[in-house]
Amino acid sequence: MDNTFWAFISLVIFLAIVWYLKVPSKMSKSLDDRAARIRNEIEEARELKEEAKQQLAEYQRRRREAEQEAKDIVAAAKREAEQMLQEARRKNDEYVERRTAMAETKIGQAEQDAVAEVRASAVNLAVAASARIIAERNSGGASGQFIDQSISEVRRRLN
Repeated sequence: MDNTFWAFISLVIFLAIVWYLKVPSKMSKSLDDRAARIRNEIEEARELKEEAKQQLAEYQRRRREAEQEAKDIVAAAKREAEQMLQEARRKNDEYVERRTAMAETKIGQAEQDAVAEVRASAVNLAVAASARIIAERNSGGASGQFIDQSISEVRRRLN
């Protein structure tokens, strides 16, 4: 009985214990479980990949919609700004027209006032000249009073 014999006996006992404890079936079951777990993980990875593709497509669609909406907002803002500019121009033109009309009215009124003032001055000068001429011709008593009343009545009516 040498060492080789005892090594052989130990090997046989080890193999019997391994067979008795059903290690090969446990190992195959463990490997099968691991293979199933790996298959499940691969399937989950595929599902996650598909979900990620769907989310990517959804985000790209939303991005395109957002870009279109932004373009629409910019276009609307430009239209609104143009309308505001046109409205401001229209109001400015109306303001200028009103101010011009008002200035023309004031000028017309000033012309009328000037004409009335010149007329009044001319009447006063004519009445004064007439009074002086009549007074020089008729420097008598009672007729002078009548003439003064007539001159004041003429002055009143002309002004």
